[in-house]
Amino acid sequence: TEVGPDGQVKIPAGVRVIDLSQATVLPGLIDADTHMFNTRNAKSTTEGSMLIAVQNALADLRAGFTTARDMSSHGNGYADVDLRDAINRGDIDGPRFQVSGRGIRWSATPPNPSAPDNPLADTVIRSLEEGRAAVRDAAAHNVDWIKLYPGGAYSFGPNGEDRYVTTYPLPVLQALVEESHKLGKKVGCHVFGGDGLQYSITAGCDTIEHGYALTQAQLDEMVKKKLDFDPTLARYNAPFMDDNDAKNTGGKYRMVPIFERAVSLAVKTKGLRTMVGTGVDGTTFPHGTNANEFEQLVKKTGMTPTQALQAGTIVNARVLGWDGQIGSVTKGKFADIVAVPGDPTADIMQLHKVNFVMKGGKVIRRD
Repeated sequence: TEVGPDGQVKIPAGVRVIDLSQATVLPGLIDADTHMFNTRNAKSTTEGSMLIAVQNALADLRAGFTTARDMSSHGNGYADVDLRDAINRGDIDGPRFQVSGRGIRWSATPPNPSAPDNPLADTVIRSLEEGRAAVRDAAAHNVDWIKLYPGGAYSFGPNGEDRYVTTYPLPVLQALVEESHKLGKKVGCHVFGGDGLQYSITAGCDTIEHGYALTQAQLDEMVKKKLDFDPTLARYNAPFMDDNDAKNTGGKYRMVPIFERAVSLAVKTKGLRTMVGTGVDGTTFPHGTNANEFEQLVKKTGMTPTQALQAGTIVNARVLGWDGQIGSVTKGKFADIVAVPGDPTADIMQLHKVNFVMKGGKVIRRD
């Protein structure tokens, strides 16, 4: 209703006052890459998966993340749409939520009647026409984003050169992005490097997810095309990355330095919106520890604490198209407010100490 200096804002008589004068007050944090549903397996049930997702959503909210974008339901179909709608109705507490449903994967092999594609997992396409139909189906299920996978796994060549799997042919990827935009949906593209990374930029994926091998030329092209970068740094410089590389290369080669160099280039690229997205998934990255991404961006890439705070608030709000509603403590926006004991512009580790969370005027946490 009002925001301003002490003495300027008149507090009506009789209203509840929450005194946070001994804390630093921030707009609610925004995580642009979550997976509220743990990866489904043969023992999972629909009900059990949803209960875990509800718990994960509340953990993220209590950690100060009042808004999130979910980048695939990890084998749970369009259950993230149901979770989003339940939060919107007020049935459960969770972050404001944008979702992408199942995601759309490419296969170069014909369907196998004895091993049919899992209807709860990503939609598998094998042609441009199937791709357009998959986008239309996702839009019909009322997702907010279309999740694509233009690039797959990485490996190292005999001389340590990084190599990447490319999935969709460029015309197919272009058709997927075109169909998505025609239906008013933005596209998030999971890709590490190689041709798939360049294809993602050429085709105009709205957000480039991960981008281990991004070059300065590619980053400059992203700026020209107004494409945004969501590195998910903490997830992919975690110890399991080095463990896998040590196992696969005999300890000779590592992806983490390549990835950190790319993110550092992005942070220095004028005009590029580098986002805060964690990839939090309940396994390698537990829900509620999302602030690790802020910490890693500051400690590993040269991003200042203030830049990181902006990336995880107003920048992400703009990418999500919600900057008129969230992303800053401003008159007329939702009362999404968090607090920490110290000054996060001097010490980004304060974001691990969130002790007050309000979403839409409702107090979620007050330690």
